[in-house]
Amino acid sequence: MAGPIVPHLMTLADLSVPQIKRLLSHSHHLKQVSLPWLGPQGSTPQKKLRLPSQSLFNKTIALLFSKRSTRTRLSAETSALLLGGRALFLGQEDIQLGVNESTQDTARVVGGMCQGIFARVGEHEEIEELAKHSPVPVLNALSSLWHPTQILADLLTLHENAHLFDPALPAPPDKRTDSKNTTSLPGLRPLTVAYVGDSANVLHDMLVTYPRLGHKLRIASPEQYRAPSAVWKRVEELGCEQGIWWGADPKEAVHGADVVVTDTWISMGQEAEKADRLKAFQGYQITEQLCREGGANPDWQFLHCLPRKPHEVDDEVFYGPRSLVFPEADNRKWTIMAIFDLLFGKWDLSATGTISSSNK
Repeated sequence: MAGPIVPHLMTLADLSVPQIKRLLSHSHHLKQVSLPWLGPQGSTPQKKLRLPSQSLFNKTIALLFSKRSTRTRLSAETSALLLGGRALFLGQEDIQLGVNESTQDTARVVGGMCQGIFARVGEHEEIEELAKHSPVPVLNALSSLWHPTQILADLLTLHENAHLFDPALPAPPDKRTDSKNTTSLPGLRPLTVAYVGDSANVLHDMLVTYPRLGHKLRIASPEQYRAPSAVWKRVEELGCEQGIWWGADPKEAVHGADVVVTDTWISMGQEAEKADRLKAFQGYQITEQLCREGGANPDWQFLHCLPRKPHEVDDEVFYGPRSLVFPEADNRKWTIMAIFDLLFGKWDLSATGTISSSNK
């Protein structure tokens, strides 16, 4: 008798809008429940706190990383622990993958001993091969085409700061000391989001997600750095192209923007292209002047997935009051924790699952 179908997550294009909303709500819930455990314990006795879901109790998640990582690795290791499990880091120098063992054999061996695989790879085909042969769920930590966990963190950050885009909304309460009275995820009005920079994996998951949630995308990138056909095919399949404007002028892109986003212009593996890329992206640096001259909304906010380089955004914006980059980085933990719980712990990415605070 055949067992259950193994769920995998390669891109947010694989999920419906209700599924994405469930992940965001679950991230918000886990964050509120977990934060009081992580702060000083003098003011709130632990016996009065609720545990987050313990769906990874005694389970191990393999972190199969062929690229360096700060936020993704930290998020994976710390959130697995909060869920009662362990994350096992397996870098290029640690295992036989790509040296003496095929991807197919590695997927079967790792999946036979661990209960989930969180893979950060080069070409997207590598993670597709892992998923094809793995007996346990595989989650894309980053590939050449997609970066789903980053966009979930960006969306969670925007929802939590919805009051910045709607003065009628109150600022959210501080949940670091009280997990008993959790609040629902704030609603977010439709936004105009400008992305200025290279068409890389972060933008690709934005393209298949933001328009479906009611937001408009305005993108500026040089002609030679546009989305590959495999990505644009998914955009059209989901009907997202109607909510996307694309041009080459950064000032046009930021017109009317509530949020301005950029990313690295030189991804890992593209170092040999640095001189050409810096030349192509001249004038793309995010500054107050660019956004003022382009006609961004007066209260526009800034996002960047990090690591950041000064040629992408100047210090005034990056460290200024518009910047949400560090709350955005913090939220990588909570969105990855939510996916670990639902995908690895429960094999349930449906749109109708219940949220529980202490559930093995």
